[in-house]
Amino acid sequence: MKIGLALGGGGVRGLAHISVLEALDDLGFKPIIIAGSSMGAIIGALYTSGMSGREIKERVKRHIILKEDTWHDLIEKRTDLLKWINAFSADFSRGGLIKTQGFLKYLFSEIKKSTFEELEIPLLVIAADFWTAEEVVFETGDLLSAVQASMAVPGVFAPVSIGERVFVDGGVVNLLPYDHLLDRVDITIAVNISRTRAQDTKVVPNAIESVLGTFDIMQTAALAEKIKHRKPDIYVRPEIRDIRMLEFGKMEEVFLQAVPAVEAFKKELIDRHAKQLAQTVK
Repeated sequence: MKIGLALGGGGVRGLAHISVLEALDDLGFKPIIIAGSSMGAIIGALYTSGMSGREIKERVKRHIILKEDTWHDLIEKRTDLLKWINAFSADFSRGGLIKTQGFLKYLFSEIKKSTFEELEIPLLVIAADFWTAEEVVFETGDLLSAVQASMAVPGVFAPVSIGERVFVDGGVVNLLPYDHLLDRVDITIAVNISRTRAQDTKVVPNAIESVLGTFDIMQTAALAEKIKHRKPDIYVRPEIRDIRMLEFGKMEEVFLQAVPAVEAFKKELIDRHAKQLAQTVK
């Protein structure tokens, strides 16, 4: 069974992708190709470089304070926690609030792969050309610059120049790029970790929340229209509530909220595999 996996954007909520990867590992399924936008591109790059879902999660947990952590745990984590903080630096001059170079180099510090060609699983990274409004798919050449371009959320991370083109977040043009996998595999799995909005709220958003919230609305509307025309085989939609794109302090909560959707996904994948085996026997 050839599986293609699409991982969408959504900031810190994208850590829920790791739980999906863990589920695939536990069930013994390996995607033959992965496509990702924004945070999905980051997680996809880590996984296709050879790290397991569990290894990625363990690495992330070294840089957050867990509820069960003791003082001894915090002392052991102090170096990693400081590295995480230092990975973010302001970048007001180039159209963003945070530089991506330090953040990405930090995330990729243990990865020995620098190009797409070196990856163990083919990876498609989605970015948007700022000036032409075109969707651009990176699948060859330098890996770091492509991922950096894919996660350049407008107003948050600075746009990225590659050659003579300027790129911003891939989610602007394709939040969940499962359409690039449909004709390449037997089963396409799409993981949407966009924000689940609270209903009937009268809270007025601040400036940055207004920008990011509007970004979410546009992405959600575009994805809904795409799904009307052609759906992925398996659609995974974790209900992640009350966690904004940049609330990295809530990473542990992301993992907890993703559990029900991941368990349902595992059951659906097992059922599909069983049906496919039964058809093969016939």
